[in-house]
Amino acid sequence: MNPLVEFCISNLAKGAQETYEILEKDPNIDVLEYGCLSYCTLCDQTFYALVNGDIVEADTPEELTKKIYQYIEENPLF
Repeated sequence: MNPLVEFCISNLAKGAQETYEILEKDPNIDVLEYGCLSYCTLCDQTFYALVNGDIVEADTPEELTKKIYQYIEENPLF
């Protein structure tokens, strides 16, 4: 079972698409996008994704990518 990373389409349009595209190429991560994840205030203020159900946020798409990989490494599924 791979880690699951979920994105809001509005956050993708804001710039998180860069992170999405990098993670989508990783065969060890499952990536999904939704119309809304119901974190509208957070979505408006920062870049974020849900990683295995937990919020990971950052100031830039590059930082978000790093933080997601770091989160996955520090919180293995098994």
